[in-house]
Amino acid sequence: MKKHVTNGSVFDDLGFTSAEANSLKIRAALMRAVEQEIIRRKLTQEKAAKVLGVTQPRISDLKRGKIQLFTIDALVDMLEKLNKPVSIIIDDRFAA
Repeated sequence: MKKHVTNGSVFDDLGFTSAEANSLKIRAALMRAVEQEIIRRKLTQEKAAKVLGVTQPRISDLKRGKIQLFTIDALVDMLEKLNKPVSIIIDDRFAA
């Protein structure tokens, strides 16, 4: 069986445009950060929902990795509510 080597991410390999892949990578990282903080605080889905101002099914969607249901804005808002501010770095190494 031939092995497949990924040069970027799974999103790149699935045929998404560069912009779509970058958005998905950012959302995935933000989702992981929210979930890790929920785990660190040992919050139940119900308690996490209260802290984040969302419904419990929304937390379930997060934990189940339903990335298509979350915007970058919504995830940044959740992290702010968890006192985990978000910052970004713009990589301009390849700028023309």
